[in-house]
Amino acid sequence: MAGLVRAHQAGVWRYLRFLGCHPDEADDLTQETFLAVIRDGFEQRSAAETAGYLRTVARRRLLMTRRKQRSLPPLVDLEAAEAVWARVAGADGLGDYLVALEECLEAAVNPRVRRALELQYRQRLGRAEIAAELEMAAEGVKTLLRRARSALRDCVERKLGR
Repeated sequence: MAGLVRAHQAGVWRYLRFLGCHPDEADDLTQETFLAVIRDGFEQRSAAETAGYLRTVARRRLLMTRRKQRSLPPLVDLEAAEAVWARVAGADGLGDYLVALEECLEAAVNPRVRRALELQYRQRLGRAEIAAELEMAAEGVKTLLRRARSALRDCVERKLGR
């Protein structure tokens, strides 16, 4: 089951963010999604089928949360969002985004910025640890990463024609 979580956690989290969840809420619902799937004895199939099933479970968890909160209206029309997600992200939840992101990382990011991104997203280090590794101030790392994410987002959107 650890492999299932490793392979699909980021996709489920991105999907929940796409549906309008705040990052903390997406964290909680992603965890609840995998707990529910493990508890129900899920049998893994192809990557696309598994991703689709996990999105369905995550969407249902989000709906249950919204119903309990009654005072908060749904943040997005879930059916419309699912249709857009399927068109944009494809069956596996990745679509052309990862290809565009890889191209942008190669073309638009200098080695120091790439290292900072790797330290944060692959090695999951905190700002202070990244700052020590790159011999920078922690606030400098924060600014570097914010600018890098913005530049990558703009580059990916250009590549995807949005």
